[in-house]
This record gives sequence, C-alpha cells and structure tokens, in this order.
Amino acid sequence: MKMPHDEISTIVAAWLAEQHRLHQESNDAIVLKTMASVLASFGIEEDDRKEVRADFQHLRRWRKGVERAESYTLKAVITVFVAGLVGAVWLGVKVMLGK
Repeated sequence: MKMPHDEISTIVAAWLAEQHRLHQESNDAIVLKTMASVLASFGIEEDDRKEVRADFQHLRRWRKGVERAESYTLKAVITVFVAGLVGAVWLGVKVMLGK
C-alpha cells in the first residue's frame, strides 16, 4: 500500500518540528546551566538576582551622575574662561579709554 505524498509530507514535517522543539529545549537547558555556572564562578548565586539587579541599578545611577558632573564641570570651565576673556577685554577697553 502506497501512502499519498501529502500524508508523507505531513508526517515528516511533524517529526521535524518535534525534533526541532526537543533540540531547542536541550539548547535552552545547556545555556541556562552554562550561565548559572558562569555567574556562580563570579560569586553570584541564583538567589541573589534581586541583589545583583539593585547593584546594577545603583551603578547605572552612579555612572549617569558622574556623566552629569563631567558635563557641569566642562560648562563651568568654559564659563570661567569666557568670563576671564571678557574681563580682560573690558579692562583693555577701560585702559584705552582712560588714556
């Protein structure tokens, strides 16, 4: 008895889909185990997720604060430079007009 081509295609497609699903589950398990192992080697246990997240959030706030401080410092330096230049020009004009 011969099976129709459509039926064979359906069976093969279902088998391939199941193999793909099993392979994906296997890969996911390997990745999770590897990540847990890497994090554990850094001293980060699975139960510490909230602590680690809070640490990263703190580091992000710290970094953004430092970036803002750098920006304000640059603006302050430019302001002092421009004010000094304007003051020197003003004194020069005042001396020239005083003669």
